[in-house]
Amino acid sequence: MVSDNGHPRPFLKWAGGKRQLLPALRPYYPDAIGTYFEPFVGSGAVFFDLWRQGRLAASRAVLSDHNADLIGCYLRLGDAAPALVAHLETLAAGHAADGRAHYYAVRDGAFNPGRRAWRAAGGRAADYPVALAAMLLYLNRTGYNGLFRQNAAGEFNVPAGRYERPRIVDRALLESAAAVVGDPRVQVEHAPFDRVLTAARAGDFVYLDPPYAPISRTARFDAYTAQRFSDEDQERLQRALVALAERGVAVVLSNSTAPAVTRLYEGNAAARAAGLRARRIPARRAINSRGDRRGVVDELLVTNVRPERSAR
Repeated sequence: MVSDNGHPRPFLKWAGGKRQLLPALRPYYPDAIGTYFEPFVGSGAVFFDLWRQGRLAASRAVLSDHNADLIGCYLRLGDAAPALVAHLETLAAGHAADGRAHYYAVRDGAFNPGRRAWRAAGGRAADYPVALAAMLLYLNRTGYNGLFRQNAAGEFNVPAGRYERPRIVDRALLESAAAVVGDPRVQVEHAPFDRVLTAARAGDFVYLDPPYAPISRTARFDAYTAQRFSDEDQERLQRALVALAERGVAVVLSNSTAPAVTRLYEGNAAARAAGLRARRIPARRAINSRGDRRGVVDELLVTNVRPERSAR
C-alpha cells in the first residue's frame, strides 16, 4: 500500500478492500459518470482507481459510510493532514521503541478512552479529533489484518498484528490521498447507505461494497460497527439496488456468494426485470481464522452495466 509516483491510492487497509478485484471491476466502469457514489467506502479502492484514471475529472463524488470513525478519519485527512501526520509520526516512534506493548497502550489507554469521550459528546464524524484519526491510522497499520472491529460495547478490540517493520507513516501516500479527499468536488458523509442513495439519478454511478454476508461461521467480518449488517440489511440493499437500476443509475455491487445473498440476485425476478445481472468472479480472500481457508473464492458481482471487452 504505497504511493505510485504521487498518484493517490487507499491510505487505509480494510477488510474486504477491493484492490485485488479492480481488474475484474474495471470493465464495468461506465464511460460517463455524473456523480459517483460509494456508500460503503472502506478503503475507497474503486474511488481512488477511478480518480487515478481521470474518470472523475468532470464529476462529483459522494463517499459515505455508517462507520463514524472511518468517516471521521477521512474528514481529518482532508482538512488537517499536516497535524494528523505529525501525530502519526509520534505514534510510529513509540511503536519502533516498544512494538506490541505500545499497540495495546494506544488501543486501551488512549484510543478507546478517547472514543468514549467523543461519543459522549455526540459522536459526530465531523467532530472526530485529529488525535483519534491518527490513532486509527496507527492501529490500522499495526493491528491484525487491518481490521476495524468493535465489541458489543462499542470498544475497538482488534489484537496487534505480527509485522516485523510496518510502514506506519507513508508521507507521500497520505499527502496525495489528502489532496483528493479534500478536493471540493468530493463530499465525505457519515450516513447509512439508503439515505445517501436517494440522491442518485440517471447518469450517476454507484459502487456498493457492503459488509459481506458470511459463507461460514468462521468468516464473519461484518462487525465493523457495533451493529452488524444483517440478512434484513442485505434485503434492504437489494431493494435499493433495484430502485437505482429502475431510474437509470449505473450500479455495480460486489458481495459474497452466501445463500442469503445469491437468492436476492441470481434468478431473482425483481432484479432481472430491473436489468441487473449477477456474475461469479474469482477473488482472493486474505482473511480467515484458519490459514488453510484463505485463497481464491468466488464473489458475486451484480450490475446493469454492459462490460467492455477488456479492462483499462
